[in-house]
Amino acid sequence: MSSELIFYTNPMSRGRTVRWMLEETGTPYKTELLEYGTTMKAAAYLAINPMGKVPAIKHGDTVVTETAAICAYLADAFPQANLAPALADRGAYYRWLFFGAGPLEQAFVNKALGVQVPEERKRMTGYGSLEEVVDALDKRLQESPYFAGKTFTAADVYTGGLIGWLTHFGMIEKRPAFMDYLSRITVRPGFVRAQQIDEALIPKKE
Repeated sequence: MSSELIFYTNPMSRGRTVRWMLEETGTPYKTELLEYGTTMKAAAYLAINPMGKVPAIKHGDTVVTETAAICAYLADAFPQANLAPALADRGAYYRWLFFGAGPLEQAFVNKALGVQVPEERKRMTGYGSLEEVVDALDKRLQESPYFAGKTFTAADVYTGGLIGWLTHFGMIEKRPAFMDYLSRITVRPGFVRAQQIDEALIPKKE
């Protein structure tokens, strides 16, 4: 696909994950920086994403929002980057990509907001507890070098990126399996480039 790829983001947002994914694909893209409360809520951007949030991408006539969906789309749009397994081997890939977007996201957001789920209603959350979610991630990374198996994929960009963020800010434990895994994925050239780009875009404090 040769259509122009536009990336809508803010360097202090989940757009950092999509930046990493874009750098992993190696494809050229244009960045549109948006600000909270102003350009992010302006009519021009609401036509792209009515939620008025970032990240989003526009690839030719195709618009994709939601970070996990963008990662999955880019993996398929640029197959030469080998960021998604062959269709017959995508069970673990889909499972852990959307485990990050579902149970992990829900569990840590509830914790951050101080939401206490009564024991008798845990089944209604869809994830049980943050501890159960963390245990599931830990088990997977003890048995496999990457979430989809032996090869780095978009599932590692998304779910691995969340693990990096959560351990960095102390929201989940720095378990040995997590730190060993992060030592592999955060030395990738795509990750390093993405971090450097976004750090340079954050306004410097006087």
